[in-house]
This record gives sequence, structure tokens and C-alpha cells, in this order.
Amino acid sequence: MRAFPKPRVVVSKCLEFAPCRYNGVMISDEWVRRLKGHVDFRPVCPEMEIGLGCPREVIRIVSAARQRRLVQPATGRDLTEAMQRFADTFLAGVGEVDGFLLKGRSPSCGIKDVKVFAGPEHKAPQERGRGFFGGAVLDRFPDLPVEDEARLSNFRLREHFFARLFTLAAFRRVRAAGRMKDLVAFQAANKWLLMACHQSELRIMGRIVANSADRPPAEVLAEYEPHLARALARPPRASGVVNVLMHALGYVSDNLSAGEKAFFLDVLKKYRGGTAPLSAATTLLNAWGIRFQAAYLLEQTFLEPYPEPLVSISDSGKGREG
Repeated sequence: MRAFPKPRVVVSKCLEFAPCRYNGVMISDEWVRRLKGHVDFRPVCPEMEIGLGCPREVIRIVSAARQRRLVQPATGRDLTEAMQRFADTFLAGVGEVDGFLLKGRSPSCGIKDVKVFAGPEHKAPQERGRGFFGGAVLDRFPDLPVEDEARLSNFRLREHFFARLFTLAAFRRVRAAGRMKDLVAFQAANKWLLMACHQSELRIMGRIVANSADRPPAEVLAEYEPHLARALARPPRASGVVNVLMHALGYVSDNLSAGEKAFFLDVLKKYRGGTAPLSAATTLLNAWGIRFQAAYLLEQTFLEPYPEPLVSISDSGKGREG
């Protein structure tokens, strides 16, 4: 089993940490519970931080004079500037983080699909948008993984979020060490994962790591980091994953029987068609890597991008685009 550094993740405090929702409850969330042993969480409740009590009157976003305001209809309070000040101060001082997991559809923490009303007393929203704190997170950290808890019920989004978190946490450790040999090893271990996500960025990163001009490690790492974030920004498509699996097969194919190769190719066909999970193929590759002592294959993070306990038994390809 691979050893993983713990990602540093800012999380909405109402998700499994404290009963601080507007109605005085704490939200039970499976994925936050499962992540707790593998992630260093930093809980925060922006609404409590700006002085709102618990329980409290609801707040909402209203659109007036082409501006969005954060208001509390029952009291008439305008909380816009207070929330903006808190978001700016908190995010400026948050330090090194690898991602955010925020409360979905919240007028403070929501990252999308937050109700925006024409006025404080309007019953139906006129549009949807981002919460004030969640929007500030997206603006300040455009390259980091940011999700809400509801979206993690989607297999594809969850898998990609976890892969990004643990890959970025591993890179943070490489950057802190500041040694070229560590960056070279990181690039080698993540080659197939990056190939599945973004082949053109992988080629650029390969040239950066080659360091033909013999630049100082800090300079190379600074150039490498945004390309890593860009490569990981989009989930891999099934076609890219199949390309990597075929590439991996080449490392053990000489030792396989014709029947074993045919079986593997059939698994790939089923994966591409959405009727078999990726784990059906990666389990075979791991087994063959151990059997034939294929060290390069076994060191690839593509085969285990995040801790095995975070893999759900329901991960059967649902939510994965073909």
C-alpha cells in the first residue's frame, strides 16, 4: 500500500465538525467522516465568524442595482462588507492548503447553484450563483480543487477531487524539500496519471523537469507548479484512461499468455462502455506488476491515486462520462 501525505483542506465547519448551521444542527456527511483519517482539515464557519449566532435567522443573496448583496431579511442587516472582509482576511492568512470542501448551495460557502433573489422578501430565486465566501475561494485559488459535499456523491467528481488533493499534497512535500531529484521522481511516478488527464501539459512538464539550462531547483519548481495544477484541472476521459492502460499493458505483455491479454482487452472494452469499473483493470495490472516485479509499473500513482480506504464499494463507473 502506498504512503500518502495528508492534504490540508479547508472545510465548512457544519460538515461533521460543529452544530453551527443556521438552524443549530451539524450536517452528517459520509465523505467528510471517511476523509478525517487521511486529511488535515481546517474547519471554518464564515457566518459564525462575522458574528451571527446559532441558531440564527437565515441569510440570502439579493440582486439590487446590478450588485449582489448578502442580507438577513428578518433583521434587515446587510452583511456584505463584513463577509467580504472576513473572506479576504481568512484566505490571505490561510497558509498552504491543497483544497476546499464547502457546504453546497450556502449563501456564504456555496461554489455554485446558490439562490439569488430579486429582493429580501421574494419567495422564488431569479437566478443562481456563488456564495460570498465560496466565490472568494474560487477567485483566490483558481488552481486548487474546490468542491461541495453534495457533488462528492458523483463517482467521477469524487474520484477526481481525491486524486487532485493527494497529488498536490505530494507535490507540496517535493516543493518544500527543494531538490531536483525529488521532482524527477515525482514526475516519473505521476506520469501515467498526468497522461490520462492532459498529455500536452505532461510534455511541457517533462521539458521543465529535464532542466536543460541547469536552473536552480526553486526556479524549476516554480515553473512546474502551475502546469501541474492545469494538468489536473480536468477529469480524465475514458479514452485517455484506456490509452494509459494499454501503455501499462506493454510493461508486462511479454510475460502474459494470449488468454490473459485477451481477458485484459475485454475488461478495457467493458470499461470504455461503462459496464466495468477502472479498478477491474488496475487490479490486474497491480497483480501482474507484483508477479513480474515490474517496479516502474507499481510505482505509478495512476494505479492508486489516493488511499484505498477512500474507494467506495459503489464505485462502479456511475457518473463517469464515456
